[in-house]
Amino acid sequence: MAETARDAARHSVWLEGRARRRGRGGGQPSGLDRDRITEVTVRLLDAEGLARFSMRRLAAELNVTAMSVYWYVDTKDDLLELVLDTAFGELEELPDPRDEYADWRDQIRALATAYRGLLVRHPWLSPLAGRYLNIGPNSLRFARTVQQVVLRTGLPAHGVTGAISAVCRFVYGYGTIEGHFFARVADTGLTPDEYFRNAMTATAEAPETADIVERSRNLMAARGGDTVAEMMDRDFAFALDLLVAGIEAMVRCG
Repeated sequence: MAETARDAARHSVWLEGRARRRGRGGGQPSGLDRDRITEVTVRLLDAEGLARFSMRRLAAELNVTAMSVYWYVDTKDDLLELVLDTAFGELEELPDPRDEYADWRDQIRALATAYRGLLVRHPWLSPLAGRYLNIGPNSLRFARTVQQVVLRTGLPAHGVTGAISAVCRFVYGYGTIEGHFFARVADTGLTPDEYFRNAMTATAEAPETADIVERSRNLMAARGGDTVAEMMDRDFAFALDLLVAGIEAMVRCG
């Protein structure tokens, strides 16, 4: 079992040199390249989701045969690893950890907000991030920036990875659920606010859930926000502030 796990870890497009291959030589389909393949894959995943994606579906969108795609990627897994890192490439304007005048609190908030936006824009990203090693250059750039910013907090070395986990896994969970919510809403043809109102009405009227809705009414009113987006933004900001405050407290404790 352990040997199988080690083999699986080695089978990454980034560890075996396949990420740098731009084609296998002569005979490649005209007008096709890896950049175009990854761009179209992202568009398909955004439009149709990970479950419906296949190399055959991709080839049809590219108007080529499925075998043509394999001139540029060896396997579907290789392509999905490449696409995962392509998505992280959208995080272009990251905070500069070398800026000694920048407040690390603001930098953590900026990184968390950028990561959340990525997860919401691409609901397929979170399952891929959990499936693959996620060690492409764009992903590593983001991870390196997060690490350097957290090092600026003054936490003792033994607490740095825990702080990174607290922030990144909170954002991962929040952004994943938020992204899936908006994807579910899109399938209904309703706006997020219409969907939310319908869902709240239905749960308030059902005997099994009416009590919890009534008990939560005051809390939801206190949270504020006229739209679903505003409510989600306020919850995210407050939860992130709690994490930042926790880091501050740990720094004071030494």
